[in-house]
Amino acid sequence: MKTTWKDIPPVPTHQEFLDIVLSRTQRKLPTQIRAGFKISRIRAFYTRKVKFTQETFSEKFGAILESFPRLQDIHPFHKDLLNTLYDADHFKIALGQLSTAKNLIETISRDYVRLLKYAQSLFQCKQLKRAALGRMATICKRLKDPLLYLDQVRQHLGRLPSIDPNTRTLLICGYPNVGKSSFLRSITRADVDVQPYAFTTKSLFVGHFDYKYLRFQAIDTPGILDHPLEEMNTIEMQSITAIAHLRSAILYFMDLSEQCGYSVKDQIQLFRSIKPLFSNKLVFLVVNKIDVTRPEDLDAETQADLQGLLKSNEVEMLQLSCNTQEGVQEVKNSACERLIADRVNQKLKAGTSSSGAIGGRLADVMSRIHVAQPMGGQTRETFIPEAVKDRKKYDKNDPERRRLAKDDQEENGGAGVYSADLRNEWMLKNPEWKYDAIPELVNGKNVYDFIDPDIDAKLAALEEEEERLEQEGYYESDSDIDDDEAAEIMAKAELIEEQIALQRNEARMKKRLKNQAIIPRSMQKKKMSELEDALDRRGLDTTEIMDRARSASRPRGRSMSRSRLGTEDPDAMDVDTPKSRARSMSRMRSMSRAPTTSRRDDGVPDEQSRTKADRLAKLNQKKMNRMARQGEADRHTTASIAKHLVAGKRGIGKTNRR
Repeated sequence: MKTTWKDIPPVPTHQEFLDIVLSRTQRKLPTQIRAGFKISRIRAFYTRKVKFTQETFSEKFGAILESFPRLQDIHPFHKDLLNTLYDADHFKIALGQLSTAKNLIETISRDYVRLLKYAQSLFQCKQLKRAALGRMATICKRLKDPLLYLDQVRQHLGRLPSIDPNTRTLLICGYPNVGKSSFLRSITRADVDVQPYAFTTKSLFVGHFDYKYLRFQAIDTPGILDHPLEEMNTIEMQSITAIAHLRSAILYFMDLSEQCGYSVKDQIQLFRSIKPLFSNKLVFLVVNKIDVTRPEDLDAETQADLQGLLKSNEVEMLQLSCNTQEGVQEVKNSACERLIADRVNQKLKAGTSSSGAIGGRLADVMSRIHVAQPMGGQTRETFIPEAVKDRKKYDKNDPERRRLAKDDQEENGGAGVYSADLRNEWMLKNPEWKYDAIPELVNGKNVYDFIDPDIDAKLAALEEEEERLEQEGYYESDSDIDDDEAAEIMAKAELIEEQIALQRNEARMKKRLKNQAIIPRSMQKKKMSELEDALDRRGLDTTEIMDRARSASRPRGRSMSRSRLGTEDPDAMDVDTPKSRARSMSRMRSMSRAPTTSRRDDGVPDEQSRTKADRLAKLNQKKMNRMARQGEADRHTTASIAKHLVAGKRGIGKTNRR
């Protein structure tokens, strides 16, 4: 159960509320619209603004409503305390106004979204949007007083002490200035203000302490005066609320020296007035300032009135002095002992109600337990074997004691030098199995005991059979391949392996940078000469293949010129015409512009040197390729420091920072 409300977020004022909602709408949504857009786009633009503003209002109002406690869901003590401090009716009205405003804003949004569906122009859509947001803002402005009130309530709620209504509690009450705060400061570490005048404590103070490893809370209440409940102020009503609702031990403090300003008779009368609130609670009459006046020092009549409060045996008198600390710890211990015993009894006697669910379950379990007794009134003694009865208790100093494995260990050097024989007590079928090399046991037997006893004989028989079959030629090959054919096959196999190795090395040499796409082998261009060489190496006739390829790759212009001349004679191409002469000259110029040497092969005497140069180039580039580092070909150099961060102050008239 929640006992504190320190996490309630701040409640903004009505103006801050409007600024938050409208600025969020401006930031989260597009801001540019033009008359040239489609009317459907314009309607959607303004509809989105209206709906987003409504959703933001609803979200903010809902968060405020959820953060404050609901009076019907909290403990009666906290409910009455809120009623005493803030007036529950005003609190409900303020939250109700926020809830009503939330519903009104949602209604306005629905109405204006419906109107925006039928708007005919940009101006009409804009006016509807302004009207919707204006009505929402008007509703928010009317919440000026509820928002201010709720923020004050939030601030005060955060300052309230955390009081758990169901934990072990000592409640200190009585007239003002009788020493309640001094006692709380003596038994706990609570920072309570102690002054020699009345009504120093104006609200509830809580301190915590431990007793027998249990956590207790002690509550110091403001002083109470003896007058009717209707005439009590807010300070006194806090004490009455705590006394009425908290399950606690009541410590009613009295000052017999009358230094507090009130007579003993008035203090006795106050006790009788609030006694109905003490029902079903432990009550202690604590006499303070015994260093000044003790109960024995009073007159007979006052002593008789004081004893009259204790006649029912429901009230116990305790004495202490907070000034000299006499009896302070004894009073605390007595109250805690009685409170623990009373809570245990309540749980044992409790039924199945929600407050006594644990006690109800305990009583239910106790009623099911049945202790069986022997029939006929017999008494059954515990059976102890005779060997155990006669065994003498082990004594390390007795020279006739029975020897243990620990004795042997100590005589032979102790732990780490001598290890006791743990296998000596193993109970196996055959005692010889205790010290086998494989100590794994299954069902009281060594694993070795499960091996077939004839396994060695069977293994020897199998080996003899294998030798006999090998001598008879059972494993010899039956193929009819002669030595020449086998040598030819092996030569071809070696050739194939050599070709595969060459292709693998060539592929490795052609590898590009890792961040470039790899072209599939089927898409790579190959020269006809490479195909012819490869087929020749494999012993295939390539004459027909190469003739067909050359005829298919013959340029289209030659055949067209032949058909244009009306002849199939190849010599007809040599007709000297101005057009053919110009075409041949252009072909010669283009051929003359083509490079006659390869830059890759310049300066390299042979292929072996070329291969070595490629390998060195790849080796030097390998470091640059790793982790995509930039190399000499990467000309883009990024700025190490952004200029606008180190450029200094801008001059007069400059507004561009970057």
